[in-house]
Amino acid sequence: MQAKEPLFGKTLDELQEIVRQEGLPRFTAKQITDWLYKKDITSIEEMTNLSKEARQKLSEKYDFGLTPHITVSKSADGTKKYLFPAGQGKFIESAYIPEKDRATLCVSSQVGCKMGCLFCATGKQGFQGQLSTNQILNQIRSLPEREMLSNIVFMGMGEPFDNLEDVLKSVNILTENWGFEMAPRRVTVSTIGIVPGIKKFLEETKAHLAVSLHSPFEEERKKIMPIENVYSLPQVMQAIRDTEWGRQRRVSFEYIMFKGYNDRERHVKGLVKLLHGIKCRINLLRFHPIPGTPLQSSDDQTIEWFRDALKQKGITTTIRTSRGQDIEAACGLLSTRELGKKESTKK
Repeated sequence: MQAKEPLFGKTLDELQEIVRQEGLPRFTAKQITDWLYKKDITSIEEMTNLSKEARQKLSEKYDFGLTPHITVSKSADGTKKYLFPAGQGKFIESAYIPEKDRATLCVSSQVGCKMGCLFCATGKQGFQGQLSTNQILNQIRSLPEREMLSNIVFMGMGEPFDNLEDVLKSVNILTENWGFEMAPRRVTVSTIGIVPGIKKFLEETKAHLAVSLHSPFEEERKKIMPIENVYSLPQVMQAIRDTEWGRQRRVSFEYIMFKGYNDRERHVKGLVKLLHGIKCRINLLRFHPIPGTPLQSSDDQTIEWFRDALKQKGITTTIRTSRGQDIEAACGLLSTRELGKKESTKK
């Protein structure tokens, strides 16, 4: 029996086409978006302002389309790592990070990743598939703490701009008034630097952009991020400089600190030169070691010196607090472990 198509994750335009095909009134599409994105229901039958005939027609081909998580790991610091199924033998993960004045969910956009960054556990899984808009937004809607969420960051498994269409649709549903109606400034999408994706994202949304930088030097960046061979740092920076950044929108740069590799004075000078004239923030991150990589994290003293040196040069710089270390919250570790279990049971 063929699985029914989920309604959850459809845009207003897509729903208007569905109701047209089913011979239902055009306004039915807007009614459905209210049930999908603004109400706490889980079935088409609960859409009580639709006629019984309309609900019956929709139920023949579609279901609501929510998928619960299969495991959750809880950290002593309050962070939770949720594991969701993503097809036969595949898994994705989402990290819920509560803080004093906010609660952030880090969502995945792909199953595995093809970008091959040296420091990333997800990349070591290889690429296993794209997530649909339904699967991306399901991580938010099926989260037990969803009512607590204040911020969404696309910084989980995968490269968001390698799944551009579904990521843009997800941001659209999150921020449109017929969708979840979140303020765009509450949504951040991170990229390692896929230039066409950056341009389209900046043109079509008002959400924040984060760029994984990790070195201001092209040759050094190539060694740990193969994407540099395709889209160079100057190209990435030009796309950012070509954008008008308003008061409600910002660009930030993620910078993982690697011992002896990107944490020297010349890197401070390189960053100052690279980012000259761009109003931005640099987030410094400690590196949490993963299997099979020679990289190590800079020590706390070096990270603090690096932050202070950048701040003295006029660049807003913060050290991102490490969360969930006791539950392997670094992206990709939980799903990699689950994949390992599946492989073991096959032998």
